[in-house]
Amino acid sequence: NGQYRICKLLICAMRRLLPLAGATLLIAAAGGASGQQAGVGSIITRAMFESMLNHRGDQGCQGAFYTYDAFIKAAGDFPRFGTTGNDETRRRELAAFFGQTSHETTGGWATAPDGPFAWGYCRVNEITPSEPPYYGRRPYTLLISTTTSYRGPLGLELVNNPDLVSRTPWWVFRTPICFWMTAQSPKPLCQDVITNQWTPSGDDRLREVPGYGMPTNIINGGEECGKGYSTDNAKDRVGYYKRYCDMFRVGYGDNIACRDQKPYGGG
Repeated sequence: NGQYRICKLLICAMRRLLPLAGATLLIAAAGGASGQQAGVGSIITRAMFESMLNHRGDQGCQGAFYTYDAFIKAAGDFPRFGTTGNDETRRRELAAFFGQTSHETTGGWATAPDGPFAWGYCRVNEITPSEPPYYGRRPYTLLISTTTSYRGPLGLELVNNPDLVSRTPWWVFRTPICFWMTAQSPKPLCQDVITNQWTPSGDDRLREVPGYGMPTNIINGGEECGKGYSTDNAKDRVGYYKRYCDMFRVGYGDNIACRDQKPYGGG
């Protein structure tokens, strides 16, 4: 009986330790990242991240604040982010996410060194706050820049301390990823659209879907879509997206513009 009890205790202990051991092996294999994070990190390596956002810490930018480790940590909180579908789909999703968020944080201009689309993640806060203290902390500008945004899926912690979004690198990435992975009813989920996991129905059939233009519509359709031409902001989003697709060696896909889509409301 004594030996039985000892064996039972050992088995229970092993059951508890095995997941930890497995996690340790994954961490070792991923060079310090979890298995999930390694999935994203296999496409956006540290070197790739630095190349994508190589001007973020230049004079006039505050983007040195955006770090690779913070991005990897935030990505790990959303197991499906950047890991859904085949390799081509995953690359296109990450290009789309960084295309949209780079537009929201851009510091580029037409004659900028390396081109206007090499200056993503330059800005941290809105230049002109829209509703202090709940203004757009970049790239959280993806959400409506009001107190309503800060009561979203990330909880009341941001309402009580909105500066977390711009003072904590992990939060800076976690907030737009959360937006990307959360449906903004009646709008579809950005990730589902870009990974071909969404089939339009009802009124959505009046919109040109799917493709990169649809996340633009979800984010700011009222201002940028359905005009019969591409606005400057919409062109900027597409420019960033194409740059990252080229860097990730993946095609752009169909419907990358939203000029002919029936727009959702702004924000």
